[in-house]
Amino acid sequence: MFKKGLKKKVLPIAVVSLFVIGGLVGALSTAEAEIRNSSIGKVKNIIFMIPDGFSSSYVTNYRWYKGRESLMDSMLVGMIKTYSASSEVTDSAAAGTAMATGEKTNNGMISTSPDGKELKTILEAAEMAGKATGLVVTASLTHATPAVFASHVASRANEMDIAPQFIKNDVDVLLGGGRKYFTEPLLKIAKAKGYEIVNNREQLEMAGSTDKLIGLFATVGLAPELDRDETKEPSLAEMSQKALDVLKKDKNGFFLMIEGSQIDWAGHANDAAWAMKDIEAFENALKEVLEFAKMDKNTLVVIAGDHDTGGMSVGGYGQYDANLEILRNVIATGDFMESKLNADRSNINDIVKEYAKIDLTVEEVQKIKAASKPAIAINKVISKRALVGWTSLVHTGTDVPIYAFGPSSYLFSGLHNNTDLPKLMAQAMNINF
Repeated sequence: MFKKGLKKKVLPIAVVSLFVIGGLVGALSTAEAEIRNSSIGKVKNIIFMIPDGFSSSYVTNYRWYKGRESLMDSMLVGMIKTYSASSEVTDSAAAGTAMATGEKTNNGMISTSPDGKELKTILEAAEMAGKATGLVVTASLTHATPAVFASHVASRANEMDIAPQFIKNDVDVLLGGGRKYFTEPLLKIAKAKGYEIVNNREQLEMAGSTDKLIGLFATVGLAPELDRDETKEPSLAEMSQKALDVLKKDKNGFFLMIEGSQIDWAGHANDAAWAMKDIEAFENALKEVLEFAKMDKNTLVVIAGDHDTGGMSVGGYGQYDANLEILRNVIATGDFMESKLNADRSNINDIVKEYAKIDLTVEEVQKIKAASKPAIAINKVISKRALVGWTSLVHTGTDVPIYAFGPSSYLFSGLHNNTDLPKLMAQAMNINF
């Protein structure tokens, strides 16, 4: 009786299991097919997105901050090594040079080898292949990461020497900060070469049917995303959309680099809220990029941070926990809050309450009051409340994740050196490099 009863029960279960397993296999096959199909096809355009200073801990903290998976999560394909020719811990110039030229160089050098030789960049190779090119950033356009794609200088500090090379190299779209480095004589040359020049969000929106566009929206870097509403500056998503509108006109395709520059700046300041908000702005730009790529079907999207900044942790301070939701209430950077402090810093409590929704303890007030850099002291208080740890105010040498979407995305799977990226992009586009 027991065996017969068991057989009757097992048979329906087995049948249901077959349906369930069959359904899972079907679902997996569909998912695999989608991935396979997204990796097949000709690469006409490449959009290289760089969240500066971004590593795995930023990824995880952002997921908790957002409350669900990010757009990037489903695109993860591997990791990259970031060391430079001169150090286990790279700076942005050397990291960018590796990602733009396929060659390692010393910290501080812009697309120039340690012995002073100019190194050809993937953007220059795309131009030689007849493609349009563009750079979109929230830093100055002459900052290290954008600079490495279209200029060659021995030191990243030579920003006045970088801007003219962008015009000489005929980069079609330049959107970001750095107005102080684009002199009137240089802009006159640019206008003669057919560039339309805009200086604020409204002018960017109204930009006509130009094939060449320069947007200079700040003297140096744009405002952090947390503070952008105080300005007339466009968002990274708005700049990215306009860049795509201009570059997609080229029948030969394009190469576009988009940098979320200030994720790195937030890391240098140990400002967890600023970091999360600028990652959100980067993700909004990615949304625009993916919508374009999915419609176009011949666009490869690659995302990779150039290095880690700040040595951020997920959790810390001796606790098995993380409270990222605290950061959702912060509406200004530590730098902005510092700018609102009075001479004797007696209004610390009021300022942090207004902009971070935090009631400070007496000990926290004293730490901020005594600090030589009050902004960083404020940031450390907020980070501790969120249980976000930091180990440094500069970069670290940890590996960073790489993401890819579209035709040839499979090329980027696995552990790579940062020097592999432009070589793989050239292979995907089938151009000489």
